[in-house]
Amino acid sequence: MGGINDFINMLNGVLFSNYTVYALLITGVVFTVWSGFGQFRALTHGVSVVRGKYDDKNDPGAINHFQALSAALSATVGLGNIGGVAVAVALGGPGAVLWMWVIGVLGMSLKMTEVTQSMLYRNTDDPDNPHGGPMFVVKKGFAEWGLAPIGTIIGGIFVVTLLISAITGGNMFQAWNVADITRTYFPAVNPIVTGVILSVLVGMVIIGGIKRIGSVAGKIVPFMCVIYVLAALYVLVLHAGQIPAMLGLIVKSGLPDFLGGEAPDATGAFLGGTFGYAAMWGVKRALFSSEAGQGSSPIAHSAAKTDEPVREGVVAGLEPFIDTIVVCTLTALVILSTGAYNRDSEATFADASTVSVVQATDAAGNALPNEWTLQTPVLPRMTDDARRIRQTEEGRAGWREDETVFLIVEADEDTNTGRDLRRITGSVSGSEDDVGTRTWTAAWGTLESVKKPVIRANEDGTADVGIYGDYSAASMTAYAFDRATPGLGKIIVSVAAWLFALSTMISWSYYGEQGIYYFFGSHGEKASKTAVMIYKLVYCLLIFLTTVAMTKIVPQADGSKAPLLGTDAELDMWTTLGLGVMLVANIPIMWIFGAKAMRAYHEYFRRMKAGGDPGHTPAPITDVMEGKDVE
Repeated sequence: MGGINDFINMLNGVLFSNYTVYALLITGVVFTVWSGFGQFRALTHGVSVVRGKYDDKNDPGAINHFQALSAALSATVGLGNIGGVAVAVALGGPGAVLWMWVIGVLGMSLKMTEVTQSMLYRNTDDPDNPHGGPMFVVKKGFAEWGLAPIGTIIGGIFVVTLLISAITGGNMFQAWNVADITRTYFPAVNPIVTGVILSVLVGMVIIGGIKRIGSVAGKIVPFMCVIYVLAALYVLVLHAGQIPAMLGLIVKSGLPDFLGGEAPDATGAFLGGTFGYAAMWGVKRALFSSEAGQGSSPIAHSAAKTDEPVREGVVAGLEPFIDTIVVCTLTALVILSTGAYNRDSEATFADASTVSVVQATDAAGNALPNEWTLQTPVLPRMTDDARRIRQTEEGRAGWREDETVFLIVEADEDTNTGRDLRRITGSVSGSEDDVGTRTWTAAWGTLESVKKPVIRANEDGTADVGIYGDYSAASMTAYAFDRATPGLGKIIVSVAAWLFALSTMISWSYYGEQGIYYFFGSHGEKASKTAVMIYKLVYCLLIFLTTVAMTKIVPQADGSKAPLLGTDAELDMWTTLGLGVMLVANIPIMWIFGAKAMRAYHEYFRRMKAGGDPGHTPAPITDVMEGKDVE
């Protein structure tokens, strides 16, 4: 398995190299200028379109603009906003947020362009089930030039990348995080139970096709966004005095040295991060969250009822604004203002001499070169503040079975942070003696380092033997809410994680379905419907299998058991692969057909400026949300 992980990580390094990021940024800048800063159009005209001012029941398509936006947002506003942002801030630091903003703004122009392209080339032969997306753009576009076979092949390559993303980021990543956050707050709920519930709920929706998906998304997305935003604003009001300083820290940490930037200090659980590391994490998580330039969102928008391709493109420009500029920023500020990212240790060993770094050994007791681990006594009781945040019952130590913790050591320099601070992580387990007293211990993992690690020193020179909780992804965001008001994270993030994940899995199942149709649509209606149904069943089965795989079922050399999928870091590795391959496949498509999209864009607004289609009084918002046709 290690060899496969090494290969995938190497491939991700190529797919998500600096050149890919530069290409995406340049593409965003070019289409921003080419459209005359079309982001403004999205925030003005796009809002009117979504509100239903231009809805026409006779236009081709299956769902209205609001439902199309909701369906696309249900795929983007998800665990990337809760968990992805937390990962970016925890590893890249506050500066990652600045680069999330950059991608958010540029992503608006990317979304407008790619969706306009797909609307120009979509297939509405079946008005109740339109087909669109980059694969159809390249297939039909190349056919116009007499190069149909080339277009078909390129479209097929894109679909393969689409299916990889649907399976990883759109499915497995969501299921894993929901099971993780549910197990964290409700230990009695086995991840397998979570998998069964998720599989059934997703299956009930996706069997009904795009109309049911649009209907469900039109109700879930506004509801979940309002709940999450209100909870985040509540936390920020409690920490209002820190917001200006946090915004300043974001900008300062996100700029390179020659522009006055400065890497944030490594304090508490935060190990620091270079400018490049912060920028890369901000870009990667913003892309994963907003899907700008990825080519997935156009598939949902292609189902919209409209005879104006640009109109839906402008609507799509609202996605990165809502997803990244609003929701992701709120999450980041909650994590920063509550101090969750650079938190203090949750417990400290009373006697530093009882904690030692030793050379790791294999199952036979042979020393492993340059591999180190920890020897520690029984875990001490958590601090009063940590127990308050966790709402620990009186008399209990505060630890949870199987939770991950870490100590910080000084070892070989980490090029990502520019510092010699590293983590050695461990898994907590408890046992009871004959009189019912529960004792907690940690089984420590290993760290590779040529230099023998030493425990990090405090400012006064003493050894920092603090034990830090290793909160990852959605658990980090939940922890941040709990720091503000104990128990809030349990309620808000648990509910939001379920709703966000469900909506994301539902929309990504549709994206993958359209990819299956691309492959089998030419083989007849019966063959395509059979292939799509098989795909839907497999998609739901993968949700269940992911939660099974995160349980400890794989025997290890030391007699312990590990998850089949390894860690959430390994799942993130596969998610990054899906994102990377889609970006590499879709960016060239945007450039090839960008001129046609921009001509349509400028021609549309010339007509609108000249008084074409003034629209009508929008229907009641409840009718728009429910997808009722205007009379």
